[in-house]
Amino acid sequence: MTWQKFLVQGFLWGKGFIIDSFGGFSEVPRVVMLLGYLACIIVPYLIGSINSAIIVSKLLYHEDIRQHGSGNAGMTNMFRVYGKKAGLLTLLGDALKALAAVVFGSVVMGVAFGGAYVAGFFCVIGHVFPIFFKFKGGKGVIVSAITILCTSPIVFFILILIFALITGATRYVSLGSVTCAFFYPMVLSVFVKFIVPTVFSILLAVLVIVMHKSNIERLFAGKENKISFHRKDKDK
Repeated sequence: MTWQKFLVQGFLWGKGFIIDSFGGFSEVPRVVMLLGYLACIIVPYLIGSINSAIIVSKLLYHEDIRQHGSGNAGMTNMFRVYGKKAGLLTLLGDALKALAAVVFGSVVMGVAFGGAYVAGFFCVIGHVFPIFFKFKGGKGVIVSAITILCTSPIVFFILILIFALITGATRYVSLGSVTCAFFYPMVLSVFVKFIVPTVFSILLAVLVIVMHKSNIERLFAGKENKISFHRKDKDK
């Protein structure tokens, strides 16, 4: 793989086990194809339902992060409530589960045929609506970001630059996240022309934006919380 293809197609690029086994996409029986995509939905959803913020808050602080701050079980709220240690542990956990889900989708159905994108999307669904935690989780930004990094690094770096500029200038993490979600399908379409990735990039963008509805309302009202880059860890 050339470095140009690596940047555009990601380091998990491949046809996937099922496609390779039958010698091509058109050769795979429909029932096998259906089972493959079903696996890329169910397994990543269950992986995504392992919510790092809730687990870290309960193990380290004997509390439920959903009862504090914004009530969101995600990295930003963990950072605000408990500090850098909790925020970084949550980031690591969310990143690892996203990577695991996308690797699974890539191995089963590949990237070009949408396996990695389907898996990444449903990992985000699991993170937002975790079956293990009464369907109340986070907003899916980190899981979405790792999915994008794995499937198209160049798109990730463009979006992370946008995020850094907006968040650094305004200190509104939500504004940076929503802006990146909005631009994701457009940036991806410049580099990737397959229909399944395009469809799931739009679905992912819509999901992230919808999950930030309350943040958007607070932004317009001037009541959204700004992130502090000098917050001390909470001593518990």
